[in-house]
Amino acid sequence: MQLQVSFIIPVFNRPDEIQELLQSFTELKTNENYEIVIVEDGSTMSSKQVVETFKNKLHISYFVKENSGPGDSRNFGMNHAKGNYFIILDSDCVLPSNYLDEVLNSLKDDYVDCFGGPDTAHESFSNLQKAINFSMTSFITTGGIRGNKNSVNRFQPRSFNMGISKKAFEDSKGFGSIHPGEDPDLTIRLWNLGYTTKLIPNAFVFHKRRISWQKFYKQVYKFGLVRPILNQWHPSTKKITYWFPTLFCLGLLTSIALFLINFKWALLVYIVYVLITFISALAVTKKLTVALLSMLAILVQFFGYGYGFVKSTVWLNISNKKPEILFPELFFKIK
Repeated sequence: MQLQVSFIIPVFNRPDEIQELLQSFTELKTNENYEIVIVEDGSTMSSKQVVETFKNKLHISYFVKENSGPGDSRNFGMNHAKGNYFIILDSDCVLPSNYLDEVLNSLKDDYVDCFGGPDTAHESFSNLQKAINFSMTSFITTGGIRGNKNSVNRFQPRSFNMGISKKAFEDSKGFGSIHPGEDPDLTIRLWNLGYTTKLIPNAFVFHKRRISWQKFYKQVYKFGLVRPILNQWHPSTKKITYWFPTLFCLGLLTSIALFLINFKWALLVYIVYVLITFISALAVTKKLTVALLSMLAILVQFFGYGYGFVKSTVWLNISNKKPEILFPELFFKIK
């Protein structure tokens, strides 16, 4: 099958990000033809003028719709795209010049109807962005799956860098209304339909993550809220490892309490872990400031995710209400 690629990019109030992403498209080193579909999801800060400046350089389709969330906007884009294979990107990503060729070469060698690629930090990113990127991708945290080259089977793609065939999209009906969590939900439904997924390790994107500490905590807290909902929807995907951040936090608080009554060994385990984090971050980023910030980023990630996970687990088990009622902030109303 000859692949005709359509890139699907929802955007919400981020014309500056679209500028950088489209600029990276102009620098792709490929002979392949492709289409870019940008979906303005009810933004008050339009990207139209930015898109117009690239119309003579790139094959772009631009749509404006009412706000209904990133999942529904991706579905909208795929429904209007002309290609038979869709690559979904977040607006805060930048492509390396070999991205598309890496994807197509991998699919030619080992075709799947859904793939995911890792994310990484560009040298130009801020120290905070690099620290959060390390926390979200390192093998010593729960985010390690994104960059782990050995975890290529039954890989759950993330929608900041994800490919799906038109056939798989049509059979699955695409993304649901939950956010975050719409991407693993889609992946699990694809598995249930018999589709295969994989990680393409070299098809990475530079993921800017324009967020503060407060926004990072809110993001990982929502990740924690979502996972028990996905476990309820898809019981076969439950894993004990999803409890790790919660157990980590409870253990840390317990070890601090024990330290206060002169039992020091428990806290020493956490001190060693933090030191390993520092050394690993320093080895990867080669920057002392980023390594120091990475220690804090991992603690924020664990506490945010861990609290969200245990809160959601408790409420789902003691209440007869649906997740949409318990956590309305996690669901977009699709008209």
